[in-house]
Amino acid sequence: MLQKVKVTDPGDTRILEGDVIHKNVFGDENEGLKGMVVVTENGDSKEVYLGQLMGKKELKEINAALKKKEKAVVKTREAMPATAEPVLLGITQTSLTTDSFISAASFQETTKVLTDASIKGKVDHLLGLKENVIIGQLIPAGTGLRKYKDLVVQNKHTFSEKPVAAAEVEAEVEEKVKA
Repeated sequence: MLQKVKVTDPGDTRILEGDVIHKNVFGDENEGLKGMVVVTENGDSKEVYLGQLMGKKELKEINAALKKKEKAVVKTREAMPATAEPVLLGITQTSLTTDSFISAASFQETTKVLTDASIKGKVDHLLGLKENVIIGQLIPAGTGLRKYKDLVVQNKHTFSEKPVAAAEVEAEVEEKVKA
């Protein structure tokens, strides 16, 4: 399972050195640095501070305004992307490093995983199959997808040619149940 990477140099990203993160998150962080610069000297500008990440367009506007006033311009360098190396995880570690603490707790080290999740105030958004099965919800696959949430299924005896709203069908079912 080579889905995780260990950050060797965080560059100018928000990632910390030594973090083990999903390779897509790593890629997104580095992608966000494209076209960005880091302020090395703020010149006479009071709008920027040392180490600030900013877009090249914004920098040009600030420097143009400073040049008009004949003041020292902001000096920058290109933003440095993070570097990382792939991490090969066994099946146990793969299960424990998932974003879903419910899924991780169902595998091994249940007490440790649940304690860690409660201390960190984690929220499980129930995006995977396993955690939805554990809590007894529809799985996010096939007709269990959220886009089919309002789908109304009728048998051929109660089928009508005109579309029926879900609320109408529910009201009709409730009437039949009460009778």
